[in-house]
Amino acid sequence: MKDLDLDALNAELRHKSAADIIRWAVSLGEPIMGSTSFAPNAAVMLKLITDTAPDMPVVWADSGYNVPDTYRVAEQLIKLLKPNLKLYIPEITAEHRNAIMGGIPHPDDNPDLHKEFTRQVKLEPFNRAFADLAPKIWVTGIRKEETAFRQNLDILSWDGRGILKVAPIFYWNETDVSAFMAEHKLPSAKHYFDPTKVAENRECGLHTSA
Repeated sequence: MKDLDLDALNAELRHKSAADIIRWAVSLGEPIMGSTSFAPNAAVMLKLITDTAPDMPVVWADSGYNVPDTYRVAEQLIKLLKPNLKLYIPEITAEHRNAIMGGIPHPDDNPDLHKEFTRQVKLEPFNRAFADLAPKIWVTGIRKEETAFRQNLDILSWDGRGILKVAPIFYWNETDVSAFMAEHKLPSAKHYFDPTKVAENRECGLHTSA
């Protein structure tokens, strides 16, 4: 796939629907996976994937720090959409880690400890998923307006592992997301906590680590 002309393809795909972008990715015939965090409005990508490519494995790297509302909505979406969900969790429990690290480390107070924390709760479980599923294509719900880092990406991009990242809703805005959620009457978590971030507009490390 390294011979793909991403500039030309991004220009072409920008005028396609999110579902058509997923169909295009599947048509490449390479091992493919999606991912979810069950964060607010995560149902958009789950709905798109399960409607368009229901057999696609969808990785959920559950940090173990999610709040009850997130888990309740996750259960609703699993029953409603029936994704081919692959659950990955950290190798040690949140309570064990809290005892050793003294709670969730802040990146400004102890950057090295926060980096190790992020590795343990997010990067290591995802790396296990990559090793197990060996995807050549990763369908992700990232959007351009979310962080400064994502401003420099596009619908298609390569990550450091040589995996083709496909972001079908990359150019959607909040209005687009809300309209899709309302149209399909999808549940969404009102409360969500990512322990690897300290602000919504910061990266968790998953998309910047490779």
